[in-house]
Formats: sequence, structure tokens, C-alpha cells
Amino acid sequence: MHNLILLRHGQSVWNLENRFTGWIDIPLSDNGVNEARYAGKILRDSDYVFDHAFTSYLGRAQQTLEIVLQEMNHCSIPKTIDWRLNERHYGALQGLNKKETASEHGIEQVVKWRRSFSTRPPKLADGDPTHPANDPAYANLTKVPNGESLADTLVRVKEYWEEYLAPAINNNRCVLVVAHGNSLRALVKLLENLSEDEILNRDIPTAIPLGYKLDGDLSVLKTSFLIETEELEAAMKRARG
Repeated sequence: MHNLILLRHGQSVWNLENRFTGWIDIPLSDNGVNEARYAGKILRDSDYVFDHAFTSYLGRAQQTLEIVLQEMNHCSIPKTIDWRLNERHYGALQGLNKKETASEHGIEQVVKWRRSFSTRPPKLADGDPTHPANDPAYANLTKVPNGESLADTLVRVKEYWEEYLAPAINNNRCVLVVAHGNSLRALVKLLENLSEDEILNRDIPTAIPLGYKLDGDLSVLKTSFLIETEELEAAMKRARG
């Protein structure tokens, strides 16, 4: 049996300000730092010992991972960073306040951009200074996104699962993935074989460990968030905000 923990980064400054974040490299808020510490405490108290950790190119995920491992006194494990675990790219919506965007474009349209499986947001202009093509970190990519749907995000997450995550889980007892709401939702869809409609109703709260027990074929035997029900309900409510 293998153990896999999925963890969304702690609250970022733009989460706090209710902005679309996507690939913009925004740090954790003070509350997000505390959330990451709490996640580390949960994992430490649950006696997890990780063999390998994976995270995205974005600082809020890397910051969360480092805080978690510090809380666990577990900083020396191997860590792999890959852009394919990045958050969904929200295109021209990045940086905009979600409530103000709903006032301008209508709630129905914003819900489509945020929650539908295949609807892409408005594209980010090629000349925009925040376009990933202008970031040296992505210079080796032949094509960089300028606005992704969840379906688009799933394509790159599935590729990463098949090339790196699944082999790592097969070779190790316990693996930690620290990433983002939508990249983790894509991974959850893969792991649990969810339909497009089912995944739209699944939320990943910030910094609440989601545990999977997998068999030798990496089929899910059991899954659960590692906190009490009442606390989880409050975290889910915040995630849907």
C-alpha cells in the first residue's frame, strides 16, 4: 500500500484580496503561513514520513512545502519542482478582483470561467509583461499558456502523473504533492476517475492535507481530509468563496 498526500498551498495575498491569481507569483499571506504551519503539524501528528515531495514553479506552493517540512523536522527529503503542477492559467483575469469582475461581466459568466470544465478565460495578450513567455523560468517550453480551462490543466497534470508522480509513488512508501486548487482538482479527477460534472463540485481548501491510500496498481483504497468534519466544513465554505 502507498500513501499520497495532496496539499493546496496556504492562503496567498491575492486569495485574501479575492483576486484571480493563476501563474502570477504571489506570496503567502500571514494567515497562509500559519495555515502551512498547521498543515505541517497535522502531518507530523499523523506520523507521516515522506520519501519524496513535489511542487510547482510558483513561490506560494514552494513556501508552503518548506514550512510544512520544517514543522515536521523533515527538510532533507528529495524535492522536485515542475511547471506542470502550476495553478491553472487564468489569462487576462489574473489580478482582477472576482467580485468586481462579476459586477462587470455578470455572475453567470464568471461562474463559467471559474467552474466549467472546458471554458477558457479571456486570453492574456502576448505583449503583457506577466505573460509566461517573458519569464526566464519558462524559457525551455515550446508553448506557454495564456489562458487555460480545467480541461487544459488536466492535460499537463496527467502527463506529469504518468511520467513522474506515478513512478515515484510506485518506488516509495509515501509521497507529498504541494500545488494549487485547480492542478490538484485535475489530479483528484485522475485518481478518483471522476466525471467532468463530478469534479466541478469538488473543492480543495487551502492547506488542509488530503490523504490517499493506494494499492499496488495505484487504485484508490481510501481517501479523506486529515481534519475533523466541522473544521473541514468551514474550510470548504472558504474555498467556495
